[in-house]
Amino acid sequence: MTHDVHASDPAGTTSSTGPAGAAGPTGTVGPTGTVGPTGMTGSDGAAGPESAAGREGAVVWRRVHKVTPILNAWKVVAAVVAAFVWQISDQLGNVPDVWASVDRYRTTVVLAVVGFLVLVALLAGLYSMLAWRRMRFAVSSESVDLHTGILFRQQRHARLVRVQAVDVVQPLLGRLFGLAQVRVETAGGSESNVVIGYLRESEAQDLRNEVMARAAGVDVPVAGPVTADGAAPPAVAAAPEREVLQVPPGRLVAALALSGSLALFVLVMAGLVVAAVITGSIAPIFGAVPALLGWGGYLWNRFAGEFGFRAALSPDGIRLRHGLLETRTQTLPPGRVQAVRLSQAWLWRRFDWWRLEVNVAGYGTDASGQGAVETVLLPVGPRGDALTALWLVLPDLGVDDPRELLDAALEGSGEHAGFRTSPRRARWLDPITWRRNGLRITRTALLMRSGRLTRSLAVVPHERTQSLAVRQGPLERRLGLADLHAHSVPGPVIPVAFHLDEGLALAVLTEQAERARTARAAEGPEEWMRRVEVPTGRAPATERAPATEVPTEQAPATETPGPLG
Repeated sequence: MTHDVHASDPAGTTSSTGPAGAAGPTGTVGPTGTVGPTGMTGSDGAAGPESAAGREGAVVWRRVHKVTPILNAWKVVAAVVAAFVWQISDQLGNVPDVWASVDRYRTTVVLAVVGFLVLVALLAGLYSMLAWRRMRFAVSSESVDLHTGILFRQQRHARLVRVQAVDVVQPLLGRLFGLAQVRVETAGGSESNVVIGYLRESEAQDLRNEVMARAAGVDVPVAGPVTADGAAPPAVAAAPEREVLQVPPGRLVAALALSGSLALFVLVMAGLVVAAVITGSIAPIFGAVPALLGWGGYLWNRFAGEFGFRAALSPDGIRLRHGLLETRTQTLPPGRVQAVRLSQAWLWRRFDWWRLEVNVAGYGTDASGQGAVETVLLPVGPRGDALTALWLVLPDLGVDDPRELLDAALEGSGEHAGFRTSPRRARWLDPITWRRNGLRITRTALLMRSGRLTRSLAVVPHERTQSLAVRQGPLERRLGLADLHAHSVPGPVIPVAFHLDEGLALAVLTEQAERARTARAAEGPEEWMRRVEVPTGRAPATERAPATEVPTEQAPATETPGPLG
């Protein structure tokens, strides 16, 4: 049995793709989610009079750095080399004959391979250069626009009111050239994001500041005339910031060493070595190589992606910096976090370490695991740091004694601090954690705790509830139990209250749906800096809004009486 209540949030990003010479309208998303044309773009890439840039009248179209073709061409070369290796991999079974032929025609083979790679690089570089001449971007008072493509032209149009985050990313090759990409994340997932790059690092930071200021509602003056290299002077200075969290590398290494993933990885490796010794063959190890590589890659991505993690508080949002080989600077505007999860591995309890992850529309978690790094608000830290990170995104938990609530949520069990847990009959399905499972609704958020060995707490602000569902399996239906799901955007946080009483779950479904509607109606405008009257226009950093404390109290949301009080 499943009951659903749905709420939607448009992505705010549109794009059109067409053959050369037939570029379609970029489109703009209206308040009701409809898409309408905004004008055509000429073959020279200049915006037409009715385009997104033309609406503002004086928006400057800019180009990326000229080194961009080189940074893009190597990907094509690597793909061709990988395809070539894949095609000849079936010849590796006859290794002596292959190497004999290579040794006989050594000079010819080397010249052929080098010539092939040079030809591929030249063709890729030529195509990228032509693509660079076509690639242009502009930032208006309403949107970020990007035009790309030669054979198939693409026009992306991201509404500023739907910007979820703005990242400045420096891949390893980009760092060698002092260049970076600007990624404007919107609510439509990875396919709707706008990636502008490469730019000089300082220009990328200026562009990030401009996008964030415009998205926040600051009246930013039009950028000055474009210089010879395609750059434009900054239109807005960076907002001040105050660092509040930092993760030392030693703590990150220790946390990975004490995590269940690494412990299981070591046990599996030891088992494979023992099996190889007993059988006298290394076949068990070779058979597990793909899985071991995937496992090792996951641990390396965790270390390299979360290395040097720092979090700072700024008027334009939460700023996160991290990365070993690829450095990333993220800025999460206020109110863009959809759900939060605090988790604690069993071996972390001695140090009282916690990890905090978030769901942000536009990030999600892709197959490569990149989203797992983007959605981390604290890789590992003591409880004080974890509660500070939670306070950054949800400063008001909606109760008079938040410390008592958090103590019960993080490590408590039973009905202390107002939590409703699974009834006693749930022990037949969940004998270990049935008293740990719990649900608590406050004035501002929905809290769901679970897990006995690995403790977990999911927090969903009422206004961020996407939809609700009550689900029952055959055994749960027989025992009168149900699971309550609070759906969020794609990400690591999956809020579920397990094995509640069936009547309680249905009552909370109706109550929470009403709470979510009321909270969304009272949320206010998207342009958060207009609400706090931040000074607008071109100004130095000292004249912009100071890095003030996040308020500890917010106006309580209207609460509908229900079973949780």
